[in-house]
Amino acid sequence: MATQVKMPKMGLSMKVGIVGKWRKNEGDAVKKGEALLEIMTDKIANVLEAPADGVLLKIVAEKKAKLPIGALLGVIGAAGEDISAVLAEAGAAAAAPVNAAGAAAVTATPIQPDRTAGRDGVKISPAARKLAQENNVADFALITGTGPEGRITREDVEAFIANPPAPADSRPVWETIPYEGMRQVIGENMAQSWALAAKVTHFVSVDMTGLLALRTTINADLKETQKVSITDLLIKAVAKALVKYPKVNVTLSGEEIKVLKDINIGVAVAIPNGLVVPVVHNADQKSLDEVSGQVRDFAKRARKNKIDASEMTGGTFTITNLGGYGSVDYFTPIINQPESAILGIGRTVRIPAVVGDAIVIRPMMGLSFAFDHRIIDGAPAAEFLAILIKLIEQPHKIFI
Repeated sequence: MATQVKMPKMGLSMKVGIVGKWRKNEGDAVKKGEALLEIMTDKIANVLEAPADGVLLKIVAEKKAKLPIGALLGVIGAAGEDISAVLAEAGAAAAAPVNAAGAAAVTATPIQPDRTAGRDGVKISPAARKLAQENNVADFALITGTGPEGRITREDVEAFIANPPAPADSRPVWETIPYEGMRQVIGENMAQSWALAAKVTHFVSVDMTGLLALRTTINADLKETQKVSITDLLIKAVAKALVKYPKVNVTLSGEEIKVLKDINIGVAVAIPNGLVVPVVHNADQKSLDEVSGQVRDFAKRARKNKIDASEMTGGTFTITNLGGYGSVDYFTPIINQPESAILGIGRTVRIPAVVGDAIVIRPMMGLSFAFDHRIIDGAPAAEFLAILIKLIEQPHKIFI
């Protein structure tokens, strides 16, 4: 019996998903639990696993299709199995009008094919198609349609022929990487944030002597798998600073600035093909051991692409740590919308520093605090940063 592959619900806030790259082609044998295709949401690109053993008999939803939860993506079954009834039922459901209660009406009719659709589903009028073919225009997707629903008209083809696009970059390359999946999700989210927020960044160095000594003391009697990291301690420091100075724990909602009660710290985790930002909820109320365990779990599952979209929602402030690479002092972190601030962590370097009247060697770490100047002014941002610096340099105050 055929098994339908449907758009899953990947997180509480998800309503629609975008079909990414199919890992299997029609006719390929698949095993239950095997990577089948990528699904993109506004938060993450995740891999959907095959729900059953069999053959991928039909790919219903092509790449870049934007579909609601429960929509049919493909069908798995036995080789040669008749799935016409499954496809017909899916077509009827997609075409059915919805009544007031949200249920499909009984008088549903199958979807009729769009007679103006050309190759790759591009809508083009017969006259426009003929003119394009006569002028050796093979890829209709290159033409901008100005007709109803983006349909390509004869005039659009004429304009394209008169002003053809510049030839594709033909420079020699080592590798061509598709801009899709997680890379595309990250790119679109970052571009949106950069365009939306009036971003300003404060830069400062902080003496890590006390925090490093505290970490050494805490880890002295712990197993390797239980040791806390600098990031763990910084999460607690930031959470404490937000308790003391909540004006930074804010979000812009329409025409209201909301000062949030919950302190939920997002932690940027790098993975081979991008990054994810899982959230430590109520970080101010969790013990250091609880925070450390949760961050370790996030890192472990992120490498296996097992972070759920729901675990990356609800953040109020984000930390991104590049210190481990040993190459960055300061940078310009991009705010994770709809949050209003993000803290970038640079490397720790032993350099001369003035302490009292003496010059001594101290481990100094770079902080890059970026904030949305629409709702956080420079002076409050500096006040918050001053509180955070004091907590880092006198770390026992984090826990009292």
